[in-house]
Amino acid sequence: MAFKTDIEIAREAKKRPIQEIGDKLGIPSDHLLPYGHDKAKVSQDFINSVQDRQNGKLILVTAINPTPAGEGKTTTTVGLGDGLCAIGKNAAICIREASLGPNFGMKGGAAGGGYAQVVPMEEMNLHFTGDFHAITAAHNLLSAMIDNHIYWGNELEIDERRVSWRRVLDMNDRALRDTVTSLGGVANGFPRQTGFDITVASEVMAILCLAKDLADLQRRLGDMIVAYRRDRSPIYARDIKADGAMTVLLRDAMQPNLVQTLENNPAFVHGGPFANIAHGCNSVTATTTALKLADYVVTEAGFGADLGAEKFMNIKCRKAGLAPSVVVVVATVRAMKMNGGVAKADLGPENVEAVKKGCPNLGRHIENVKSFGVPVVVAINHFVTDTDAEVQAVKDYVTEMGSEAILCQHWAKGSEGTKELATRVAEIADADMANFAPLYSDDLSLFEKIETVAKRIYRADEVLADGKIRNQLKEWEDQGYGNLPVCMAKTQYSFTTDPNRRGAPTGHSVPVREVRLSAGAGFVVVICGEIMTMPGLPRKPAAETIRINEEGLVEGLF
Repeated sequence: MAFKTDIEIAREAKKRPIQEIGDKLGIPSDHLLPYGHDKAKVSQDFINSVQDRQNGKLILVTAINPTPAGEGKTTTTVGLGDGLCAIGKNAAICIREASLGPNFGMKGGAAGGGYAQVVPMEEMNLHFTGDFHAITAAHNLLSAMIDNHIYWGNELEIDERRVSWRRVLDMNDRALRDTVTSLGGVANGFPRQTGFDITVASEVMAILCLAKDLADLQRRLGDMIVAYRRDRSPIYARDIKADGAMTVLLRDAMQPNLVQTLENNPAFVHGGPFANIAHGCNSVTATTTALKLADYVVTEAGFGADLGAEKFMNIKCRKAGLAPSVVVVVATVRAMKMNGGVAKADLGPENVEAVKKGCPNLGRHIENVKSFGVPVVVAINHFVTDTDAEVQAVKDYVTEMGSEAILCQHWAKGSEGTKELATRVAEIADADMANFAPLYSDDLSLFEKIETVAKRIYRADEVLADGKIRNQLKEWEDQGYGNLPVCMAKTQYSFTTDPNRRGAPTGHSVPVREVRLSAGAGFVVVICGEIMTMPGLPRKPAAETIRINEEGLVEGLF
């Protein structure tokens, strides 16, 4: 049986004017800044006007470690939101924007799939409303102003060897990881070694996603440390006098984007830090606004629960005063088989034993999420090749873990395939069963926080960090940054730093390669193993098959 592609399904969507979608949440049309007919930004004035309202229930969707077999976390987020609306609930969805890098690389888009999608799918996965371009421009404006300050006499006495602010680009390009700038003679400045990160790894991205309003945004931008003097004293973005102009560039990008699902339900799409190299959640502004407008807000955190959910709890919730009522962990039978040792090419035939063997990966995520004091429901994202016996094996395992698993068929059936999940999630959220608390307190040392995540979430025996890294952490503590949370950057494919170790390994070590202080965002980035903050393209990038056809339509996107 031939199935329609995501883009074919998205093109058949019967979209409603964005003003009608805003009406569902009580957003007046004059507070929507339209980008065409099907997407709009929500004005800051309206956001300010609803802050005295009571919050709805916050539902987090996370997943097991991603595998080539596919998990469908965003698809489940959209399907659950549609399911809640289908059973008569006032619900909204909050997801992240897509980066161009993975779209033209190998991961694909960030709008869901099948009949559980957010539209307009093509625009969302390409330039959308220009937020990422604004973040890239603001980040690189600061880079230009730093080099310009040094060129015109270096009044701040910046040590050119200790400029920590790199440039960014929203593209996978390994050639730019390490570069030398200002070659070509005196007129071009002072040559120095630097490099590029992908835009989603930018501290500006993290700040936009954590700031409450424009004033908070500018304060955080000004707090970013960009370089050091020879005496190791820090230079801030406000010392370069860049924070005001950066805020101007980000003024529109700060306002969350409103779009719709295939079933014409409201979805906020805003921000997009990767969870393997950043904190992996959509913006605080979008989430908190949705909570004032809807009774139930379904949001997602990137990659597996060891990354996105951990940072959602320990960073986003801590900083924004949020608390999830229930967490949905997405799993698939196919991924359980891969964790059980089956190759991707052999996933079709029934293999109950492999499913059982792979379930400990799911079990580890259930245990981890429960350690935050939040109830867990497992959503089994259904594939047509799944057999009843394989699905039952997952359900039985989850029952043994003290949770419940519900089969979901939203990819093929839309909201009709998630009504059971939606009903149960709403029941748990309404019962106020959660007793949420972050994993560690603010007053632990930075290294103790790293160890807490490594040992309690990854189940590592130890953290390996040389004296240089430990001394750097201690120096930041002495400067007053010891109360910050840590943002672990590691491979998304495993609980370890080895992407090939699936399942639920124990007895491993977490090597820390580098630490970066994101003083404006308010966390310390801990780079583990071989993870890169500027990805490369695969051998056969998706870009090779993306084109515009004879009808003027995009082909090959997904």
